[in-house]
This record gives sequence, C-alpha cells and structure tokens, in this order.
Amino acid sequence: RLDRPRMGESSSANGAWDKNQSQEEFMYRDECILLDKDDNVVGHANKKESHVFQESAPRALLHRAFSVFLFDEEGRLLLQKRASTKITFPNVWTNTCCSHPLYGFTPTEVDTPEDVANGTVMGAKRAAIRKLDHELGIAPSSLNIDDFKFLTRLHYWAADVVTHGSESPWGEHEIDYILFIRAGHVPVTPHPEEVDDYKWVTLPELQEMMRPESGLLWSPWFRIIVERFLVNWWADLDTTLSTDKFVDVRTIHRFDPTQEHMGGAGKAGAWLDSTPEADVGKQLAPPPAA
Repeated sequence: RLDRPRMGESSSANGAWDKNQSQEEFMYRDECILLDKDDNVVGHANKKESHVFQESAPRALLHRAFSVFLFDEEGRLLLQKRASTKITFPNVWTNTCCSHPLYGFTPTEVDTPEDVANGTVMGAKRAAIRKLDHELGIAPSSLNIDDFKFLTRLHYWAADVVTHGSESPWGEHEIDYILFIRAGHVPVTPHPEEVDDYKWVTLPELQEMMRPESGLLWSPWFRIIVERFLVNWWADLDTTLSTDKFVDVRTIHRFDPTQEHMGGAGKAGAWLDSTPEADVGKQLAPPPAA
C-alpha cells in the first residue's frame, strides 16, 4: 500500500524526491504550486488534488507548470510521446518536456513576481532540468541553465475526456511557463513509465504529423502553443533564443481548449476565450457556474 504523506507534507518538501517512484506515488507526493489568476502563489497541494475535475472544482486547481522546447544544433525540435501508463493525457505527442515546478525544494523551484518580471525564472528552469533528466534521461551536466530562454506564460485548462470519457475526473489547469533551449548533442534515454517514444522533427515534419489523417493524439497545451505561437518563434530560432524580440513577461495568454477537451466530471465549458478580458489577468471574470 502506498504510504501517503500527511497533509502539507511532500517528498519534495522533505528533500527526498525520487525519480524512480511510481505514477501513483508521484500523484500523492509531488506538491504542485497553487496560483490565483494572476500567477501569484496562494498555496500548494499534491498532484492528485491539483488535477481532479469535480463539481466543486470544475477545472481542478490552478497550478504552475512549464513547457520545454529543446532544439538541436540543426534546429530540430525534440518531441516526446507520453507513456500509456501516465494517468493524465497518456499516449499523446507533445513538446520535449511538460511538467510542474514543485513546492519545497532547495534551491527553490518557486518563482516570485520579480523573477518573472526580470525573466530569470530560475525555479522553473531548475524544475525543467530535473524533469528532462527524469523523463528523457538527459543528463543535467549536458545543459546550461542560463541557456534556457523564458518567453511567456500560457493559462489554459483541459479535461482528459479523450482518455477517461465524458465524465473524466482528470485534467489540467495551469499557468505554463514556456522555455526554449538549444543544446548540442544530448543523448536521450527515456524513462519507460514517462515516455513511450521520441522524435526529432523539423517544422514541416511536425506540421505533417499534426494533420488529422495521421491519427496521432496531441496534448491540448502543445496544440494551443503550435497554433498560436510556435511557427513564429521557430521560424527565426536564432532571434528567439538570443534576443528579447518574442519575450513577453507581462502577459498571461489565456485560452480555452478545443471542444474535445471540454466537459469532464466538472462539466466545464468555455471560459477563458469567452471573456473580453482574456489577456488581462486582473480583470478576469470568475468561472461561470457549472
């Protein structure tokens, strides 16, 4: 039986995070960073509590995340296919690594408003290095934390009804920090409980893979990023990585998912795209009643 931590206690808070835990253990022992709509930290809760869609929390608990886009020297992007054993959004293709900075680490993975304003977000970058090692076996020594480029933030939600049916109790509700990095040759050794497959792709190859007739499944956050931002960022990768042309640390971009990811046990419907204040966090209306 899983030895669940006491309320407010986590393996990360105890300094004992173990990358070889089971998916269930991560659900109970990883402590996500809870947020208000403006990305201010309001607390922490375990991964399970943070991802349950239910009547009292139709879109679960808003928490912080990061999405890494790792490019090689040829400008190809590393994609991963999430493992079939993942509890949320298994079997989907997505960007290099998508996960959560956690509460309780030393040095901290919790970024402050000042960290966001100056673009450093070292907490999210530390978490990215930790999870690239965990999910893909990319050695931390092969990456320079200062090479990560923080571009902007994305607020989105999505119910995992594709996997778990129309009454799915699982989903995501995140403010996602977008991190780009270009590295030299980095050996990839995926963790079998995290990643089923991986692929280095050019932009035209990605666009071909994402054609509906391919039959491939894609994570809702990655689809939003591809459709709204990625083409411009990738088209001039040198500029994206070496200048602040595409950096926007002030805006929290807000998007509802496509129809296929609405609903779930909380019966959540359109919210973020439907408000005129969608890109103005301080004026964002509360979610409509389910």
